Amino acid sequence: MSEAAVIAHGSVPESTPESLGSVLIVDDEAEIRESLETLLQLEGYSVVGAASGREGLAHIGGRAFDLVLLDLALPDKSGMDVLAEIRLQNPQQAIIMITAYGTIENAVQAMQFGAVNFIQKPWDNEKLLADVRAAVARQKAEEENIQLKRALKQRYSFENIVGKSEVMLKIFDLVSQVAPSRSTVLIQGESGTGKELIAKAIHLNSPRHNRPFVPVNTGSMPPDLLESTLFGHVKGAFTSAIASKKGLFEVADHGTLFLDEISSMSQDTQSKILRVLQDRKFMYLGGVQEIQVDVRIIAATNVDLRQMVREGRFREDLFYRLNVISIDLPALRHRREDIPLLIDHFLKKYSEENETPRRVISQEALRPLITYSWPGNVRELENVIERAVVLSSEKEIGLNLLPQHIVGRGTPVPSVDTGLGASLFDIMEDCERRIILDMLEKCSWNQTEAAERFRVPLSTLNQKIKRLNIEIKKKNHRE
Repeated sequence: MSEAAVIAHGSVPESTPESLGSVLIVDDEAEIRESLETLLQLEGYSVVGAASGREGLAHIGGRAFDLVLLDLALPDKSGMDVLAEIRLQNPQQAIIMITAYGTIENAVQAMQFGAVNFIQKPWDNEKLLADVRAAVARQKAEEENIQLKRALKQRYSFENIVGKSEVMLKIFDLVSQVAPSRSTVLIQGESGTGKELIAKAIHLNSPRHNRPFVPVNTGSMPPDLLESTLFGHVKGAFTSAIASKKGLFEVADHGTLFLDEISSMSQDTQSKILRVLQDRKFMYLGGVQEIQVDVRIIAATNVDLRQMVREGRFREDLFYRLNVISIDLPALRHRREDIPLLIDHFLKKYSEENETPRRVISQEALRPLITYSWPGNVRELENVIERAVVLSSEKEIGLNLLPQHIVGRGTPVPSVDTGLGASLFDIMEDCERRIILDMLEKCSWNQTEAAERFRVPLSTLNQKIKRLNIEIKKKNHRE
């Protein structure tokens, strides 16, 4: 038996067919390192060895490990220093310190620096393997938790865009795919659906996220002012041009320019925008020198641009330049399952902003909010919730704090027996189930007709019927 095997006394477990995790061993003594490698590899771990602190840090910088076994005494750096540097690179990294010079003080200091355990040489194989198993399991659980939180955040919220409906999850996926590219994006949807929020999400998840995001409402300016705002002007270009001024294309260089209400642009401005998209160049108003820019354009509209093209009111060539990637945002009335989630989001937001205890919505007040048509979409819902939070004097928001036009116009929904422990989502699903059942009965259980009345694809209605466990009765064909 070798000296290393004597130091690491105890039996060696049989190997397992699959890797249990990855371990980095940082120890300058070759025999110690090889003994640990053999022990862990036979147990079923994948192992990498490093003979110095510098080599260990290089491995840490190149890949992720489930666990680091780190010697306290290294030839080039103190083990404590290496521990501190690893924690700076990856605060979640699991580290077990190993030393032949173990003291209570060393153990306490190692724990303070973030080590999960402290093992003395010579070690007992069974105890060491038990410590390794516990540390790796804890590390994997923490990493899975971090990934789950990251996935949930990605799925359910992009910079305050809230939704769990099928259509919004597809939009979140599309934003994730589109963001890393430099392609032009056209966002279409009714007013209040969150087009600028989607544009910001694309920018913030792109390589340009550290560069400017510059929004401009093209519908709020007359043509001359809009062109000066976008392209800038030289001194004397027009009567009030007393000094040269940069335009937003130049301000947004290497960033993103968001052109809202692009349908309102004049034909002349459209042609100039087209040139920037084609050549990445423009000139100041009154200028003669071309300026090169690298700007990603995201445009938005609440009207049908294709119809405007057919009517000759929007340039066809510009439409196709803008419509490289299209994102269609649904109206809130077409994603009612997101309404409780949005209400919860806005209740939290405005309770915090107004420094009041967290407000909740009553079951009675929730029903008309779910069934109301929301012509102003998410923006209108947000305003209603903000108003209710500001006016509320109690924790629960009731019907008395909702505008009368919402309380009076909501589709009548039968009373929902939800029990004391019902969540917003339970209530919403029950309301949705009853609304669909009511429509199916009106249509004599003809799902195609019901889908047409709801103005949704038949596949969407069928998915909801399946999710809500609605039993379809035999169709009674009308005379």
